[in-house]
Amino acid sequence: MESRILLTGAELDLFTLLDPAPLTAQEVAVRIHADLRALTILLDALTAMGLLVKKKEGYQCSSSLALTAEAPDSVLPMVLHMADLWRGWSDLTRVVQGASISKKRRTSQEAKQLQAFIGAMHVIASPLAARVVASVVPGSSKALLDVGGGSGIYTMAFLQAVPAMRATLFDRPAVIEIARQYLRRAGLLNRVTLVPGDFYRDELPPGHDLAFLSAIIHQNSPEQNLELFSKVFRSLDPGGRIVIRDHVMSEDRTYPKDGAIFAVNMLLGTAGGNTYTFEEIKGGLQEAGFSSVRLLQKGEHMDGLVEAFKP
Repeated sequence: MESRILLTGAELDLFTLLDPAPLTAQEVAVRIHADLRALTILLDALTAMGLLVKKKEGYQCSSSLALTAEAPDSVLPMVLHMADLWRGWSDLTRVVQGASISKKRRTSQEAKQLQAFIGAMHVIASPLAARVVASVVPGSSKALLDVGGGSGIYTMAFLQAVPAMRATLFDRPAVIEIARQYLRRAGLLNRVTLVPGDFYRDELPPGHDLAFLSAIIHQNSPEQNLELFSKVFRSLDPGGRIVIRDHVMSEDRTYPKDGAIFAVNMLLGTAGGNTYTFEEIKGGLQEAGFSSVRLLQKGEHMDGLVEAFKP
């Protein structure tokens, strides 16, 4: 119930509206064309949850929130993405009973929302990236290939950890332009080659000794992952290494809890995605030609790491 209340508050953009100064329920209702009784009940619930502050008859956004559109560390786009996913999750019973559902691209990833969505992912990944890169131990690597690199947050973390490293970031054309902005602001654009493309259709650029796949394999079927691993294999120099960051499931597929739940998200949002065990990931990598596959780190929050080498 609290999740749905939060999502509705985000969809109505109440947190941005109530950030500058308090407004009464009547004033908010006029601005967003809402039913006064229903809106008042919602505002009171958001206040009870600690997301708003109520003073007399006025409501204002809690000062500790990053849910306003203008906040530099805003996670509002990610919350709106979750609101969009909610509609797909409502089909879960039908899907388990065998119904097919549309696998159309989610609203929050359409062109007009892409910048905000990538920005939210950047904010969420920022506290994690440096720790993940440290676990990879990239010190001897000179040329990174960041596959589906998004904003470039992991590319930045690798380059900051290894001053002699150069990187190639590969992603869809619209995402590449977003990454360009982030890399320029970080002062790292001169060390990165930005390559637009689609890893489902295109070969990956060659000449790398380290390839990083962050939060990619869960959106794919095993067959799609095998094809992608093979493309990465061809892009690496002999002796090169692939590192995968994702949920790495226990053999009974019930741990980590976040991974088991995320598999349901992939059931509802992709044609063949899932979360995978280490043995499943290892099997795909070996079939693609990799050797010396090992689990670098277990993780509870999509921070499991698997590495393998091209002979």
